[in-house]
Amino acid sequence: MPPPLGSDELIFFVNGRKVTERAVDPEVTLLTFLRRKLGLTGTKSACGGGGCGACTVMLSRHDPASGKPRHFSVTACLVPVCSLHGAAVTTVEGVGSVRSRIHPVQERIAKSHGTQCGFCTPGMVMSLYTLLRNYPQPSEEQLLEALTGNLCRCTGYRPILESGRTFCSDSGGCGQTESTRCCLDQPGGDSCPAEDSSLPARMCSELFTRAEFWPLDPTQEPIFPPELMRMAESPERRTLTFCGDRVTWVSPGTLQELLELRARHPDAPLVLGNTALGPAARPHGGVHPVLLSPARVPELSAAADTSAGLTIGAGCSLAQVQDILAKSIAKLPGEKTRTLQALARALRSLAGQQIRNLASLGGHVMSQHSYSDLNPILAVGRAALNLRSEGGERVIPLDENFLAGVASAGLRPGEMVESVHIPHTRKWEFVSGFRQAQAPKNAVPHVSAGLRVLFKEGTDAIEDLSIAYGGVGATTVMAPRSCQQLLGRHWTEVTLDEACRLVLGEVVVPGSIPGGRAEFRRTLLVSFLFRFYLQVLHELRTRWFPGPPSALSDSCWCPKLPDQFLSALEDFPVTVPRGLQTYQSVDPQQPSQDPVGRPIMHLSGLKHATGEAVFCDDLPRLDRELCMALVTSTRPHAKIVSVDPSKALGLPEVVSVITAEDIPGTNGTEGDRLLAVDEVLCVGQVICAVVAETDVQAKRAAEEVRVTYEDLQPVIFSIQDAIKHSSFLCPEKKLEQGSIEEAFAKVDQVLEGEVHVGGQEHFYMETQRVLVVPKAEDRELDIYVSTQDPAHVQKTAASTLNVPLSRVTCHVKRVGGGFGGKVGRPATLGAIAAVGAVKTGRPVRLVLDREEDMLITGGRHPLFGKYKVGFANSGRIKALDIECYINGGCTLDDSELVTEFLILKLENAYKIRNLRFRGRACRTNLPSNTAFRGFGFPQGALVTESCITAVAAKCGLPPEKVREKNMYWAVDKTIYQQAFNPEPLGRCWAECLSRANLKARRAQADAFNQQSHWRKRGIAAVPMKFSVGFAATSFHQAAALVHIYTDGSVLVTHGGNELGQGIHTKMLQVASRELRVPMSRLHIQETSTATVPNTVATAASIGADVNGRAVQNACQTLLKRLEPIIKKNSEGTWEDWIDAAFEQRISLSATGYFRGYKASMDWEKGVGDPFPYYVFGAACSEVEIDCLTGAHRKLRTDIVMDTGCSLNPAIDIGQVEGAFLQGAGLYTSEELHYSPEGALLSRGPGPHEYKVPTVADVPEELNVTLLPSAPERTQLSIYSSKGLGESGMFLGSSVFFAISDAVAAAHRDRGLVEDFTVRSPATPERVRMACEDRFTEMIPRETPGTAKPWCIPIS
Repeated sequence: MPPPLGSDELIFFVNGRKVTERAVDPEVTLLTFLRRKLGLTGTKSACGGGGCGACTVMLSRHDPASGKPRHFSVTACLVPVCSLHGAAVTTVEGVGSVRSRIHPVQERIAKSHGTQCGFCTPGMVMSLYTLLRNYPQPSEEQLLEALTGNLCRCTGYRPILESGRTFCSDSGGCGQTESTRCCLDQPGGDSCPAEDSSLPARMCSELFTRAEFWPLDPTQEPIFPPELMRMAESPERRTLTFCGDRVTWVSPGTLQELLELRARHPDAPLVLGNTALGPAARPHGGVHPVLLSPARVPELSAAADTSAGLTIGAGCSLAQVQDILAKSIAKLPGEKTRTLQALARALRSLAGQQIRNLASLGGHVMSQHSYSDLNPILAVGRAALNLRSEGGERVIPLDENFLAGVASAGLRPGEMVESVHIPHTRKWEFVSGFRQAQAPKNAVPHVSAGLRVLFKEGTDAIEDLSIAYGGVGATTVMAPRSCQQLLGRHWTEVTLDEACRLVLGEVVVPGSIPGGRAEFRRTLLVSFLFRFYLQVLHELRTRWFPGPPSALSDSCWCPKLPDQFLSALEDFPVTVPRGLQTYQSVDPQQPSQDPVGRPIMHLSGLKHATGEAVFCDDLPRLDRELCMALVTSTRPHAKIVSVDPSKALGLPEVVSVITAEDIPGTNGTEGDRLLAVDEVLCVGQVICAVVAETDVQAKRAAEEVRVTYEDLQPVIFSIQDAIKHSSFLCPEKKLEQGSIEEAFAKVDQVLEGEVHVGGQEHFYMETQRVLVVPKAEDRELDIYVSTQDPAHVQKTAASTLNVPLSRVTCHVKRVGGGFGGKVGRPATLGAIAAVGAVKTGRPVRLVLDREEDMLITGGRHPLFGKYKVGFANSGRIKALDIECYINGGCTLDDSELVTEFLILKLENAYKIRNLRFRGRACRTNLPSNTAFRGFGFPQGALVTESCITAVAAKCGLPPEKVREKNMYWAVDKTIYQQAFNPEPLGRCWAECLSRANLKARRAQADAFNQQSHWRKRGIAAVPMKFSVGFAATSFHQAAALVHIYTDGSVLVTHGGNELGQGIHTKMLQVASRELRVPMSRLHIQETSTATVPNTVATAASIGADVNGRAVQNACQTLLKRLEPIIKKNSEGTWEDWIDAAFEQRISLSATGYFRGYKASMDWEKGVGDPFPYYVFGAACSEVEIDCLTGAHRKLRTDIVMDTGCSLNPAIDIGQVEGAFLQGAGLYTSEELHYSPEGALLSRGPGPHEYKVPTVADVPEELNVTLLPSAPERTQLSIYSSKGLGESGMFLGSSVFFAISDAVAAAHRDRGLVEDFTVRSPATPERVRMACEDRFTEMIPRETPGTAKPWCIPIS
């Protein structure tokens, strides 16, 4: 039957206003509707797959049963707008506004310094707001759960959680309700320096004052729209139909209508949450002509608890399932709810809150994802599916036949799942579920498992057994043959060993399995079996003997569980982190209106929280604006035979295809083309671009451009292949001092090792985006772009168009995160968009989606390092030879500079007399890697620190002792002969060890390890000497422009770009001090090449330094002009002086200029002064690892950072914490996977997603101390402050080395030989496989070359 011709009326509310739509397209999501149709751009677009939470909104529906509305957070990018009939949507704009009144949740996240770039903040606000609408005084556990689906790349999450904790009922903080001072700042509080601390007494730990916050009043929240309430109370049961160009959405009102529609459209998907279909239905994905929405059918949301079990409607969301399970578990005896408890535990880790609010139980079951958390538990729990069709009702078991897709065991045409029945467990029945993923929250599992055993009454003889696994096949896999053979066996170690052998024989994990990690997955199969064995054994003994474990008799038929094994029974808890942030308070004599040194809120903090901060793609659509989509290479190295755009050009609304022939000027450089000509060098290289009336049409057309290739050789992906082919991008960089060979001949021991460091994706929340607007005359262009270097965009666009620089103006209001990834790439994309704008004569907008961005833009350079170290038995290093290779990709980009900085920074904090450092950048057929926070230091210093750790192991000394023996302690010169004073380094190190209480905690960790076989703790401290700035004087110059208007207000413009690092805030602090006026009178509009020309990139941690000096210079010029007027009328006001200056014709506008720090490096001689100054720091981290799964928990981290005289402690602490967690991600979870064909596989949300840290990855205790400035302050930088943008990144390695320390403890336990090959990141896979045991030994191993791998190593 063809779909109905007409569309019904869609009615819903947005922020209290009624929305009525008749011509609504089912392919349009709520996110697109909000941003494009309603102009509500506070809801951000970041990933498009529901994986980041930036587009979170609150959805509300009236529940007739309770008579109250139900509020839940959802990701708008997944919600079809057609599904909203009868719903109320609240976006961040509907919560509060700086123009009217902000909501307490917005106020607190801003004033708690929980925003940096601010792109994720509206989503964070909406998750918190929804939580508070449901629970005005939530628990800390609820707070954490509410935020697990939201990602932030800047803050490190701690201040966001702190803002949420101010609402919590069980917050452990003092609340600051009686005083404006925190209890930690009272005499005798914990913020006072330790007795052996070198810190002075004038320290503070208060970054915000709770007493200033508006109270939360739930009675003042907007009411649920009465019209929607009436619609819910008297629902319209007729079928609603919404027709689009390609898809028809049909929403029946009754079960009977749904069954009739199901019979007529048996191939039409049933869509509830759209969490499975949505990400797959991209422009290049499949299209279903008819979609059936059963959301209005009440029978599908019903739940019933009977004596036989629990029946849950297939239409219930997973969040509703959680509530239903909790109620049943609370009222039933524990022995009946073991399956329900296992499901409840699984749901806590399944995706984020927003996804659980959308995804349905029936959809989860029927999607039969390989990585399902619930299906393995449901399968072993003897669950059944209640089916309905026009022909009647039927029940089928959710068993191995159903999961395997056996036709006779599945759904027949026209059938659908009405509900899922979960039987109660019996007295001697035990059920558990397990999972292991790349991260503790919001990550799909590598392997999930469901296990159930039923014993004969009063014995340990197995009467029934079920085992099921997810993540090891195309769908959930069961092991029925293994279970059958184990019936009647006793619950003993012998049975366990036999079970492992049988399961490994029956459940085959192929070496080419999607997602890779075949051997790790095989190990998890038996590791989970062992954990289940331990859990059941423990419960059997507890049940058989109701007394305490110590009273159990060894003569019991059930073997005793060794005490060392008890820690393996449970998963790691996830807790809301706590800690202390300490900094030096300002001098009591400092004027109160002088903001320098105070924890001032981010200038845009409140606008971030209300969604009113405008980012590049938030700019309103212009008249006749076009959208651009890129066509990229699908081959790693090939000749372009032809490009055929004819099919694309034939599509409706497609205007043009932009190729290299359309470029009027230069097409990039010889080795790095903007648009490929004749040859492609990597998958993802841009070949051409399509411009169309809409972004959807542009993307569809880009898929239709046909490119014919002829493959070329060689194809090089890895560093090892590049070395073999001598494929390098630039000459070798080398530094050497002393007599390296002589020293090696005289040492006690020589050790060699290798270090492999994986790459890292920038994962800035705002993807690359640009809007190019051609002007009507003189070939002028305005380019609105998200970049760290607008001058570079300007130059590239001008060169590409063959116009003078003066005709191109670049505008940067703010950038949603950069981390180095928006230094070079925006210029390429801006130039391509500019060509499209000039060719068509119309504005062109180019916005990369997350997958495109990750595919095209490159990231941190993977590194392969080899070291040879000679040392005395005391741990003193006498000679060190390090050779490093980085994977630069297919073009030079910044690889030569990264290699230079890598070599310059390799020595880190150590004075070693005989050194040789060598570095090469490899040319491979991968997208070019580029600048990234730390610029080579995080990779290179890991080699050095790995060497130190290896030396300590060989000498039998704690690593911190070897580090101390080899650190700089007195004024000295680096390997490149730059003199510096390491005194702050020593202070940071001593203070860090003191605050961390390292010696005592190492002893405690050792004691824990002796008592625990399957859990091990490790602790590690690392020092840091980080060089700030570029190695060239010209890159340190800066300019500013300051206007004073006749009303006394001041406009400040400078050459830095606001990336979230608070540079605009700091610049106004500088201007406020210099002009002696409050910050409220000062304003920064944007960064523009028309106001401040010839700027350098905001990078290398010196943005605030150099631009601050330029702003200072401009303000001092203005104040000098005003001095005669001020002297003449010293009692006058600022307005009086400005009026007088205007009357006396004194210029109230001034440029400021800073010529820059002197910096140079002579690579031929190996000497120079490449850096203006150094930032020092130290970090100590303690972790606990699970040897059975490879998971880890961060127990505590202490950081001490040398900041000089901080301009803004709140911003600086935020930079340190954010960089630290980003570094921890680099070293533990962020893993890039490339296919054997050179395509990036880990591109954003999806089964094989790229995992950046979440709120659950913050250390349980995180303490940060900004080292107070020394009396002899340096005057080199602005007010003796220091740039902290990058340095904290490396301190994340303390987590890596703590994990290594824990693994070493496991090795000692098992008598294993230490391996000096280091691989980063320390993922669960690597940790588990390093903790070798009988389970890793029993798995089948891959024979190289027998299977095509899913992914290949590139470092």
